[in-house]
Amino acid sequence: MTDRTGSERQGWRRPEVLLYVMAVSSALGFAVWHALLNNFAVERSSFTGQEMGILQSLREVPGFLSFTVVFLLLLVREQPLALISLLVLGIGTALTGFFPTALGLYCTTVLMSIGFHYYETVQASLALQWIDKERTPETLGRLIAVRSFTSIVTFGSIWILFEWLSTAGDGPFLDYPWVYLIGGGIAAGIAVAAWLLFPRFPQKVTQHKHMVLRTRYWLYYALTFMSGARRQIFVVFAGFLMVEKFGYDVEDIALLFLINAAISVWLAPRIGRLIGRWGERKALIFEYIGLIGIFSAYAFVDDATLAAALYIFDHVFFALAIAIKTYFQKIADPADIASTAGVSFTISHIAAIVIPAAFGALWLISPAAVFLSGAVMAGLSLLMACNVPGRPAPGNEVLVGRRPAPIAAE
Repeated sequence: MTDRTGSERQGWRRPEVLLYVMAVSSALGFAVWHALLNNFAVERSSFTGQEMGILQSLREVPGFLSFTVVFLLLLVREQPLALISLLVLGIGTALTGFFPTALGLYCTTVLMSIGFHYYETVQASLALQWIDKERTPETLGRLIAVRSFTSIVTFGSIWILFEWLSTAGDGPFLDYPWVYLIGGGIAAGIAVAAWLLFPRFPQKVTQHKHMVLRTRYWLYYALTFMSGARRQIFVVFAGFLMVEKFGYDVEDIALLFLINAAISVWLAPRIGRLIGRWGERKALIFEYIGLIGIFSAYAFVDDATLAAALYIFDHVFFALAIAIKTYFQKIADPADIASTAGVSFTISHIAAIVIPAAFGALWLISPAAVFLSGAVMAGLSLLMACNVPGRPAPGNEVLVGRRPAPIAAE
């Protein structure tokens, strides 16, 4: 399909709308896979902690290899690549229930993860290219809200299927393979519909088709790495604390997920607008000061209700990480966006590979030390955020450590 501009880009056939549609497909496919995984792995695949650990490590490998997306751009443009990735994600989810062996679950997980991580990489690039800088923070907030709303609908539908309808009669469509097939099939179907219904939007700037690492982006790389490290502490250990220390059961954890998603639907767009008004420097400083307090409180909390409140506040602060992306958008050479999106995903996933194992060992010695380490990471990020200029731009990437401009020849 050829590029189309002019009147065909008006109305709902706009890049922004396509981003929302793709977000629905991604969130639906991943939410179905994630919501059923633990029960399916234990009940049908007889997984122990060892097999689950291997599966989660394999799931992160495509994220670590996200930089390779730049080489695929030699063969296909970003918009088709995003839709193909969503199709792969949907297929991986749809097939999961039909391969209940350990090897089968490993393979379908990797397939799903390739689609998910490659889509996330390309989607981040397209959003920064398609959306004007003034509107990017709010648009990224709306994308978070769309994903959260889709997750709420998906989790609620799964709960109804398994809690209500299964008691009325165990029809075959209620079994794991069929729920996976329906969820993955809908996600893939949305990707196909988006391929057919939306035009190919032209790129404003031709993207580099090779790896790009620039010294002037060093602060963006550092902020991305620290964000990935802190997120792993939240994802891996905050929920584990709720279960191990306070005895939260599956229903309690699911309720926390739903509360977080519901808050994000309302709050994320507003946080995006707030970042647009405050600027990246103030937003990041506010985020990291808040996270220092939250992680420090995690280390010493003894009340289950307070722990749940910390879990919710922790999740809310993640929306402020939008500021890292908009900071990069303002300092970047437009031709670097696609390549750097892949590089940044790889950088953030370095922590995803190292943190769970290393801090899991530390947890056995002192759970408090894990969260205090998170507070230290937030403190280091706060120092980095203070180095973000009030008005980031090419040539004005940092306050301290800026490279001097070359002296023009006489």
